[in-house]
Amino acid sequence: MSYTSSPNPRLTPWVGRLIMATAVVQLLLETVFTSPRFVDFLQMQPEAFGRQPWGAVTYLFVHSGILHLGANMLGLFMFGRAVEERMGGPKFLLFYLYCGIGAALLSVLLAQFTDLSPIVGASGAILGVAVAFAMFWPDTPIQIFPIPVAIKVRTLVIGLALIDLFFARFGGDGVAHEAHLGGMLAAYLFFKIPSLTRRQPRPVARPQPERVVMVQQSAAREDGPRAAAPTRVPPRAGADPVAAELDRVLDKISASGIESLTSEERRFLDEVSKRKQKEIH
Repeated sequence: MSYTSSPNPRLTPWVGRLIMATAVVQLLLETVFTSPRFVDFLQMQPEAFGRQPWGAVTYLFVHSGILHLGANMLGLFMFGRAVEERMGGPKFLLFYLYCGIGAALLSVLLAQFTDLSPIVGASGAILGVAVAFAMFWPDTPIQIFPIPVAIKVRTLVIGLALIDLFFARFGGDGVAHEAHLGGMLAAYLFFKIPSLTRRQPRPVARPQPERVVMVQQSAAREDGPRAAAPTRVPPRAGADPVAAELDRVLDKISASGIESLTSEERRFLDEVSKRKQKEIH
């Protein structure tokens, strides 16, 4: 698996630390703490979450073998570097743990309706990181063996979600597809909920500007023609600031042409025009 064009080719600090910590835990479990009770203590047990809640975090550092570990760490290496660079180290770490916990909690919820086996592995968190990558750079081409052509990372992530959904419903291959979906869903909500709940700023009424009117002086200088002097007319009390701003913009168009308007003045005219059309209809 490789990028055709990588947003960030170098190893970033927290991706490196997570890979190192996960590899060290796996090494210790296979060489020193070889008793099955250590894995039982660290794994995520959806049906016993109330008795072993720490498993929602510790299971991320336990894998079923070297191949499982290698595949997950490759995914973290490929997707995590650019996401950490974009988010910043501390936020990336929290996001990684958040996706892993989200994967565990969805499994806990589904365990109320069906039997689920204990879960080990960081796949849910890493797929959450892959979703973040796809949100930031959806059109990045990526090469996946054995697919002969590069595909967009957005297409890859959607395809992985559909595969996990299919096997979660019909499969029995021993893979925690429910946790995969939980990590991806947690990441998607991380990006979507703030944008859905963010309030649109209310339009602020522009203060009525002072209007400049050219008037003739009552007396001319003896040594020259009359001179025009600008006199500022203060805004009338209770005047509509939008109407006043509209008058100013229309005067500017009359004097200098529509090309003289700034982008902000053009947007203001568009807003007023749309408002008038709604009032008519």
